[in-house]
Amino acid sequence: MAELTLDGVTKWFDDDGDRIVAVDDANVDIEDGEFLVLVGPSGCGKSTTLRMIAGLETVSRGDIRLGGRSITDEPPTTRDIAMVFQSYALYPHMTVRENMSFGLEESTDMPDDEIAAQVEQTAEMMGIADLLDRKPRELSGGQQQRVALGRAIVRDPEVFLMDEPLSNLDAKLRSQMRTELQRLQEDLGVTTVYVTHDQTEAMTMGDRIAILNDGELQQVGTPLECYHEPRNVFVAGFIGEPSMNFFDVDLEDGALVADDFEYALSDETLADVEGRDRLVLGIRPEDIELTGEGDERHDFRTLVDVVEPMGDENNVYLTFAGAERVDASGEEVETFVATVSGMRNVASGQEVVARIPEEAIHVFDRDTGEALHNRELERTEVAQANF
Repeated sequence: MAELTLDGVTKWFDDDGDRIVAVDDANVDIEDGEFLVLVGPSGCGKSTTLRMIAGLETVSRGDIRLGGRSITDEPPTTRDIAMVFQSYALYPHMTVRENMSFGLEESTDMPDDEIAAQVEQTAEMMGIADLLDRKPRELSGGQQQRVALGRAIVRDPEVFLMDEPLSNLDAKLRSQMRTELQRLQEDLGVTTVYVTHDQTEAMTMGDRIAILNDGELQQVGTPLECYHEPRNVFVAGFIGEPSMNFFDVDLEDGALVADDFEYALSDETLADVEGRDRLVLGIRPEDIELTGEGDERHDFRTLVDVVEPMGDENNVYLTFAGAERVDASGEEVETFVATVSGMRNVASGQEVVARIPEEAIHVFDRDTGEALHNRELERTEVAQANF
């Protein structure tokens, strides 16, 4: 096993003389045995980054190092990296056994009996030992996914690369496979880079996540760091479902002023935003409290527009009481979202008080998107259970 380093990695394509930058100056240090998730919207450069690590795309500028050794110019066959594709990429005319053996037969001089033993051992671990003599068309999507993973594992590589491997599965199987992949990676201890556009996968699977947008790396951190301490507006809005609420505000006389409300700030928060007056106020839906009476300075009367029952919780879409239903251009005024318990009875048209606690707010520079003030991520030690 080894650590993987991306040092200023850049990829551009030439389009009739125009340079299109797909990945711009990516710098990431991935520790030995770490599970790193690359996440971002479609077209942000995730798969291109993965393909450069695998050697399937050339690097326009920068360096990729594995265990301290530059592999930037090495062919894929010498990188000791195994890749799992979104489409599984199984050979349809080969059995499961032949699919899993093929890479070892082509890239090593291992004797046939050792290859057979390694394949059977891996198949047993993946729960597909009884499928070894079947062909891909005889397998379900989940079984094909296990074969694709087994084909990568049997090679015992230094790095696993996974390009949206669960996207073709139904929701229930995808959830199950997420857990299995995490357990498998922990057992094997192999450095893994996993690409997804699904932020739920990123939050639940990664030791750390790297968030990309338009080819640029926005933030690298643990899931909780990126969730509670986003570096900018994009990260704050991309991570979390429902996403963070944003309000364009101006700083006036120690308060954030919008069309429909004023939000007074403490001296501590004011110190963080000093010198900026065009701001964005952010608050996560689960941090908004719905109360009956408003007697706090951060309480606002609101009207319930729509309620989305989710079972364990309700997503409640709100507008400020007294606000115009349409703006000057005739567009409907945007709502903001509060997430409350599923046992809470809230109905459309009801008037409620929304409490936005200052300890939970985020403040961003409206022009640059930079985070100026984030809620503090509580760093508490996990209590040890006594048995």
